[in-house]
Amino acid sequence: MAPVAPTGELPALAISSHGLRKVYRGQRSSATEALKGIDLAIPRGSIFGLLGPNGAGKSTFINILAGLVRKTAGSVEIWGIDIDKEPRNARAAIGVVPQELVIDPFFTAREMLELYAGFYGVPKPERRTDEILDAVGLTAQAGTNARELSGGMRRRLLIGKALVHAPPIVVLDEPTAGVDVELREQLWNYIRRINGDGVTVVLTTHYLEEAEQLCDWIGIIDQGELIAREKTRDLVARIDRKELIIHIAEPIDAIPPVLKRFNVELTEPQRLTVRYRRSETRVADILGAVQDAGYSIVDLSTTDSDLEDAFRELTRKRPAA
Repeated sequence: MAPVAPTGELPALAISSHGLRKVYRGQRSSATEALKGIDLAIPRGSIFGLLGPNGAGKSTFINILAGLVRKTAGSVEIWGIDIDKEPRNARAAIGVVPQELVIDPFFTAREMLELYAGFYGVPKPERRTDEILDAVGLTAQAGTNARELSGGMRRRLLIGKALVHAPPIVVLDEPTAGVDVELREQLWNYIRRINGDGVTVVLTTHYLEEAEQLCDWIGIIDQGELIAREKTRDLVARIDRKELIIHIAEPIDAIPPVLKRFNVELTEPQRLTVRYRRSETRVADILGAVQDAGYSIVDLSTTDSDLEDAFRELTRKRPAA
């Protein structure tokens, strides 16, 4: 059974950190500051994407939540529970699925889930081993040793292992790294399912298109600092670039002077690609200029900015540390 917050009520935030710092001490007094005062609030019941370039500090943050890394300064609460004051209760409120496929090869899938349920003190009558095996699609492999499972099956078993104590929060570190398209879709469907049951899901992923489709909140860490925390739709809306593709009836070999005030590219003899900002340029002005140039418009299509655009723009603006 998942712990409750100290107030006895469900917390508004699943995870919160204030001034979270982590400094790794090296040889000869050198030090690396992996986290530089992270203030992060993850709403209860959300699917929260934690994004960032390699080495940004995401794994350090997750390892602090899991109790694998000791923070240097600041505070962290998991499900309203301070990780310093009540470390065991805080860890009981979270299930962490690591990126690495670290798994004991000498247990069957069923034995592994039973073993970890015992570690968390789940009484045998309350264990959901069969339910979890079915949920992650491993019922047929329940009696199979982990060493005989495929990589995708092992990853699903790790997710099942993180769920044995019914935590209200699940953290998935690159859950679809190295898996095929079909399994990726199965995992995303399962993530939506457990989130629909009230579980808060925190995930890191390099597949930004999937993060945009799946996550309702996004946080971006870069160089150890939190540079964005917004609802996904609001973050994408901050990047107001659009692309307008215009198909014209007449073939041309050069951009006419009347169109040169726009960012226009002649991508094919009868296709113009115009890149513009919605806040600065009206589509009507672009189309008017095309008609003023004497061309007949056959077809139009537009492309909006997406999460990848937002991610690249936010991280590209920052100077190297």
